[in-house]
Amino acid sequence: MKAALVLAAALACAVSAQTPQPPPEAPGKGVVRLGKVPVSNDIVKIRLPKPAEADLGNGVHLMVLEDHRAPQIQFSVIVPGAGGYYDPADEPGLAAVTAALMREGTASKSSSQISQQLEVMAASLGITASSSSPDATISGACLTDQATKLIDLAIDVVLHPTFPEDELARYRQRMQAQLSQQRANPGFLAAEMFSRAVYGSHPAARMGLTPESIARITREDLVQFHRAHYVPDGALLAIAGDVSMLQARMVLEGKLAAWKKPPVVTTVAVRDPAPIAGPGVFLVARPSSVQTNLVVGTQAVERTSPDYDALVVMNKILGGGPTGRLFIHLREEKGYTYGAASGLSTPAYRGEWQASTNVRTDVTEAALTDLLDEIRQMRDTAVSDEELADAKRSLVAQYALELESPAQLVSLAVNRWRFKLGADYYDRYAERINAVTSEQVQQVARKYLAPERLQIVAVGDPVRLTDTLKKLGPVETYDADGNRVGGSRE
Repeated sequence: MKAALVLAAALACAVSAQTPQPPPEAPGKGVVRLGKVPVSNDIVKIRLPKPAEADLGNGVHLMVLEDHRAPQIQFSVIVPGAGGYYDPADEPGLAAVTAALMREGTASKSSSQISQQLEVMAASLGITASSSSPDATISGACLTDQATKLIDLAIDVVLHPTFPEDELARYRQRMQAQLSQQRANPGFLAAEMFSRAVYGSHPAARMGLTPESIARITREDLVQFHRAHYVPDGALLAIAGDVSMLQARMVLEGKLAAWKKPPVVTTVAVRDPAPIAGPGVFLVARPSSVQTNLVVGTQAVERTSPDYDALVVMNKILGGGPTGRLFIHLREEKGYTYGAASGLSTPAYRGEWQASTNVRTDVTEAALTDLLDEIRQMRDTAVSDEELADAKRSLVAQYALELESPAQLVSLAVNRWRFKLGADYYDRYAERINAVTSEQVQQVARKYLAPERLQIVAVGDPVRLTDTLKKLGPVETYDADGNRVGGSRE
């Protein structure tokens, strides 16, 4: 059944809705489909195995999903308040540097000793804190017989990092070179400008480290951030694999006892960005560029929004993969690009929807016109029953693939915990997706993809792009360093 669903999603032909005057070309016109695989229209009904859950004495919430088919375990520790969302405004990237250097030395082990121990155990251990996430994540994996040793090492890294000055110096040197190269990447420039356009002064607008912040961050900054933000109260430890809840609690209660609750937890709750005030057109100048990077998008919803499911289906139809309208139109029919897609980001605060593609400079105007027209058609015309059914079938098939391992199942449980979703939320995922109607898809398209909300970003040759972009509205132009041309950095 899984194979049939996946193949059907890959081969299904997207059929565009028709508008009265004049009728638009159907996406996929001229694209030859070699065949279709028969599929079932029955709604998938599942009941996912639920992890056992318990609260440890220090405030950590423990989840354990048993699976004894293989002698291995995987774990994740989610630490709310330790992500880049909480970076100081003048030190973007502080959370990421803290996470990166926690593994580079503890009170009892050097960086090389930690790496050597992981290699001997054939284990992995990493810590990440992305630039806009409220959380940091510690993750690891090993064979069952190495689990106690890996947990000991992970606890040492989390509780006793020393942030050696020499490791910070080496990290700073590596990152200065990477950050310099980053400015030559048009994809980064487009993402940076789009984030600023959509999020304004919100923490989500930051793209992480800057040359100025990495030069400014000191060892004491790392020590202070770790002490203030890596606290157990409200954290989650999720384990999947060859272990029981009883075994996990017997080991962890004692080993985590030293990770104590702080007297007062001062983490500030996340907030939504300010609403978008109107449309925007932004140009990042790369003189003589032979390519234009285009991003069109806007603010969308937080993960718990009642519009989430309809937006997921809408995004799938418009740009979710090689069956999406954007891919078929801009690549298959017109040959403007190697790829075009759209995506929906739904964190704990109001996230974003965006469509993106990279095209030859000489077809920028045609490609952008067609991209905007596909968005218009999604607003103005109801999708056909066939196209809607194909999209929903593909989403459910994709979801089915996420249920193949204990680690993937426990990640769904972690997601449910993070966003306080219902206990049967993922049991009913297929049911909810299949319940989305054509009218709901059109409603969310009209609501979120309205012309007055869209932000348009182009990275390319200003000589050849400025007049094109001016047809869409007033253009704000920036250089590759993010500085407003004719003004100061915003």
